[in-house]
Amino acid sequence: MPQFAALPARALLSVTGPEARPFLQGLISNDIEKAAPGQAIHAALLTAQGKYLHDFFIAVRGDGALLIDCEAARRDDLKKRLTIYKLRSKATIETLDGWRILAAWGDGALPPLGLGVDAGTAAPLGEGVAFVDPRLAALGARVMLPGDGAAELTGFTRANADAYDRWRLSHGVADGSRDLEPEKSILLESNFEELNGVDFDKGCYVGQELTARTKYRGLVKKKLVPVEVSGTAPEPGTQILLDGKDAGTMRSTRDGHGLALLRLDALDAAGGTLTAGDARLVPRLPGWMRLPEKGAA
Repeated sequence: MPQFAALPARALLSVTGPEARPFLQGLISNDIEKAAPGQAIHAALLTAQGKYLHDFFIAVRGDGALLIDCEAARRDDLKKRLTIYKLRSKATIETLDGWRILAAWGDGALPPLGLGVDAGTAAPLGEGVAFVDPRLAALGARVMLPGDGAAELTGFTRANADAYDRWRLSHGVADGSRDLEPEKSILLESNFEELNGVDFDKGCYVGQELTARTKYRGLVKKKLVPVEVSGTAPEPGTQILLDGKDAGTMRSTRDGHGLALLRLDALDAAGGTLTAGDARLVPRLPGWMRLPEKGAA
């Protein structure tokens, strides 16, 4: 039976108004015109230098409002940054309290929500919206609903956010600032291209120049990759060593699964041992991940 869990670490903003779309189009890494009642997107807001600040999901409510699923602890910062750029745009940015964000996953999770199998497919659900995770359909669905929201998810077993976190890590997908460092991380090192978070045809947005240069000049030197963790789980930020030499940095972990930002030359090393603190790490590259070709730089 499929499972669902409330995600208390997530919260919502809404962006409305006649210029809401052009306002966001000049800011985010993905094409806002892809967001529609039947389609949700994943995108990021970057610094002017092209470094990660926030990432989020955008879905369209029945009344046309753009709903932004973001980190609850950093929602105020995201709203502040968006407001700075708004200037005279006819757009209104509001916190949307009293709503819940849920995850639903496992075999048979999508049909009860009226969803197809493709990443990003969206459909109305009660007064809210359900959508297949735009990054990777195998992750299941996300649901935005007012109130508790659980009444809308019949046929699902209730789980907790930790269970969904294990599911996420088992698929090797990042979770916002737990795995990406604000003002430091680079989108293409963090798999935004493979996971549908960046559009290279949409035109200019804040930080677009570095993102494009990273792609077309072959400047990716590290990758955020899933790893199996044996031993005591290292804290995020722990240095990773390959036979005693620097190889990268640990990110989030849970129950033997983790994410690590690893140097590509460390991934290429045959027979070496990766360690972080007292733990041993074994990279497990998922089928969706693409590594740069050797010598591409």
